[in-house]
Amino acid sequence: MKTVILAAIAALGFGSSAVACPNFNMQAAEAYSASGAQLRSPKTFSVVAGGENYVWNCSNVRPGTDQGAGYFTSQPDFSFTLSGMSGLRLVVSAVSECDSALLINTSSANWYYDDDDNGNLDPKIVLTRPVDGRIDVWMGTYDGEYCNAQLRMETFAR
Repeated sequence: MKTVILAAIAALGFGSSAVACPNFNMQAAEAYSASGAQLRSPKTFSVVAGGENYVWNCSNVRPGTDQGAGYFTSQPDFSFTLSGMSGLRLVVSAVSECDSALLINTSSANWYYDDDDNGNLDPKIVLTRPVDGRIDVWMGTYDGEYCNAQLRMETFAR
């Protein structure tokens, strides 16, 4: 009987490695603090876009926004602790050397995804009512390749 149970466990795939996914519980590669007023002037951050995790294989990530393909690392590329965001819109965008994608998890545990809204196969997400707190940002790519990119953050009055 024990052999049958072990065979059943192996057949269900418990012996194989788990699927890795973007995880906001992991420490970001880079962390910053910024106020809404500081982001009135755009801030840019260099990053290598890409990853090995296909976002739609990840049951923990369910953006209510764009539904295109995207590959991301497990670890966030950036964590931003934001303050003074009341009355502002936050625009998070990228310019890259490839077909990049953007994934954001906000402090209210909402996921946002985009791959082309900034034009030229680059992503842009507009948070119309950002709240103070932490947001995690992943720069991925549409096809799983890696490339150089620039993340840009800027606030505007609503």
